[in-house]
Amino acid sequence: MLRRTLTSQLAIHRRSGAACISTSRLPIPRKFLSTDQLSSDQFQHLLDTAIDFKKRNIENTVLQGETLLMIFQKRSTRTRLSSEIGMQRLGGRALFLSSDDIQLGVNESLKDSARVMSRFGSILLARVHGHGDVKKLADESSIPVINALSDKFHPLQALADYMTIQEHFGSGKGLTVSWVGDGNNVLHDYMLAAPLVGANIQIATPRGYDPDADVVAKTLELAKAAGTTVTLTNDPLKAVKGAHVVATDTWVSMGQEDQAMKRVAAFAGYQVTKTMLKHAASNHIFLHCLPRHAEEVDDEVFYSDRSLVFDEAENRMWTVMAVLANIVK
Repeated sequence: MLRRTLTSQLAIHRRSGAACISTSRLPIPRKFLSTDQLSSDQFQHLLDTAIDFKKRNIENTVLQGETLLMIFQKRSTRTRLSSEIGMQRLGGRALFLSSDDIQLGVNESLKDSARVMSRFGSILLARVHGHGDVKKLADESSIPVINALSDKFHPLQALADYMTIQEHFGSGKGLTVSWVGDGNNVLHDYMLAAPLVGANIQIATPRGYDPDADVVAKTLELAKAAGTTVTLTNDPLKAVKGAHVVATDTWVSMGQEDQAMKRVAAFAGYQVTKTMLKHAASNHIFLHCLPRHAEEVDDEVFYSDRSLVFDEAENRMWTVMAVLANIVK
């Protein structure tokens, strides 16, 4: 159990030691596994909080005495750095636990592991292979659980990307977000987030690599309520037409290495290039959650002034800090 109760206001202190300011708190689900668990107000509040944290370059003690248990079945650069450093900046401690460190689902059931870890930590952040694993951890844990990536969802990445979009454009409302690539976990949360910020989304995936049908259905439901549009196509040029944001991701995710040759062949014509982006809005930006491979986007786009990929990477920290600060009670 958490050892302390946060009030409705988070005392935020600037690193400079200036007088404290207050940021309102809006609780989010204690088991945060996918973007569709959030209301539009909750999603927007997390973005606003993250942007506020970044502008003030804050370090504070709002999570002093709390411990973040970070379970990683998959290796990571940005997720580990952002979560570990972010927790420290909020005054808490972060403990990294790889598959080699604990017996998660090997010599001990997920159920038992979740119950044991609930006695030692304050928040559980899990980066897992199968979405069923993080769901099981959430079901059996008595402490908050954050999905740091599963094979179906990656909500923390969506937050970082839409924060980057808001930083650049001021708001997501009325924008057109385009995705060119695999119908993967990152896309799933991209889709679910677009209606929450009032953005339209245009998606191009090769045949056979479409987003999951249940996620499409939920996105259409959210878009109808928000008055936004969803376009699904197999034509990259149609997807980027008029887009303010063009995003892509790896074509071969971890665990799919044996499919690499088949996938690269299937994604022919999906590389993001300057020629492709001539069809986008004149003020477009480019995003990629990294790591990037040259077949996904060429150097001319990736290292251009319109590419905000490294801002996007930094924003992983500010957004996970917003989640951590709002998920405790």
